[in-house]
Amino acid sequence: VGVSLCWPGWARFSYVRMKYLFFSWLAVFVGSWIIYVQYSTYTELCRGKDCKKIICDKYKTGVIDGPACNSLCVTETLYFGKCLSTKPNNQMYLGIWDNLPGVVKCQMEQALHLDFGTELEPRKEIVLFDKPTRGTTVQKFKEMVYSLFKAKLGDQGNLSELVNLILTVADGDKDGQVSLGEAKSAWALLQLNEFLLMVILQDKEHTPKLMGFCGDLYVMESVEYTSLYGISLPWVIELFIPSGFRRSMDQLFTPSWPRKAKIAIGLLEFVEDVFHGPYGNFLMCDTSAKNLGYNDKYDLKMVDMRKIVPETNLKELIKDRHCESDLDCVYGTDCRTSCDQSTMKCTSEVIQPNLAKACQLLKDYLLRGAPSEIREELEKQLYSCIALKVTANQMEMEHSLILNNLKTLLWKKISYTNDS
Repeated sequence: VGVSLCWPGWARFSYVRMKYLFFSWLAVFVGSWIIYVQYSTYTELCRGKDCKKIICDKYKTGVIDGPACNSLCVTETLYFGKCLSTKPNNQMYLGIWDNLPGVVKCQMEQALHLDFGTELEPRKEIVLFDKPTRGTTVQKFKEMVYSLFKAKLGDQGNLSELVNLILTVADGDKDGQVSLGEAKSAWALLQLNEFLLMVILQDKEHTPKLMGFCGDLYVMESVEYTSLYGISLPWVIELFIPSGFRRSMDQLFTPSWPRKAKIAIGLLEFVEDVFHGPYGNFLMCDTSAKNLGYNDKYDLKMVDMRKIVPETNLKELIKDRHCESDLDCVYGTDCRTSCDQSTMKCTSEVIQPNLAKACQLLKDYLLRGAPSEIREELEKQLYSCIALKVTANQMEMEHSLILNNLKTLLWKKISYTNDS
């Protein structure tokens, strides 16, 4: 009788314990699986050793040359630190070069055809570093570079100046001559829009400085803060943070409003730099906060410019693309054209100018914590900016007016603060 009286309680205890053990093991299993998958993804994304081996093998056999080669491959005073890669074929690391911090970028995969959904740049040819060939004269190399620029940037009248600028950059050892190895490195790098843009905007405040290169690996200036929003957390912790909560965290961990205003002015100035600059118009096709950073003085610095592309280049590639709807006519996240239903082809005219996309990014950033005396006017200006369309009449005049009004409004409010 005693045993039968105890049985129901023991059974309930056993059931609760088994249920607890089952869910504990399930949580451990799922957690382990997620961590394994993420670790596998991390190891696939971060292939710095492979990148270094490819580059150094080419350097040691005399195929390529550049100012970073000896430090990377011989003295090993240039090394990779934290991995920042988001795609396996675009390697990106924090690095140290002779005790100076920098960002190291290296391209990994051969792209034998253009995949419009991923990369605009058919980066590597079938044979790596095959151009220019031995025996190519400096004049012939200049003609190659000129033809490349004409295809990318359009028929600009001052392309010869840009060619001469490239030859100056290519002369890594500054001996007054461009060797074959330096020319091969320069040619590979010129296929990359970010490298080309760094050279074109090398004297502009918000463009990171080029520190050096070796083959198609290059080192650029690093910045202390690498996103407009949020704090950096270990990737394992990021897995378990809901996206909505993460956005709230991002809004909380931002600089004071006057400092945000200064950063925003920097972005507006960068938009001016790439809008009808000396070598044509460049389109910002990914205006994510993660592509923008700032230094300890709250001056904006671009972190990643790989999705900023020449307008001429993008138009040429998109104009005959087959489409079913406007959704098929998108490059990156922000460069959108429309689908012509009569021909089922994408049109070549991008709908939104860079300024509208920048204002969309800045809207929540600037309105949160904005001083009450300018909030209404600031909101009005930002929404007018977001509504800008490339096809609108007098778009360039409106563009300049809105951009100047925004800069004036922000500067007026912070000009007498320490943050200015």
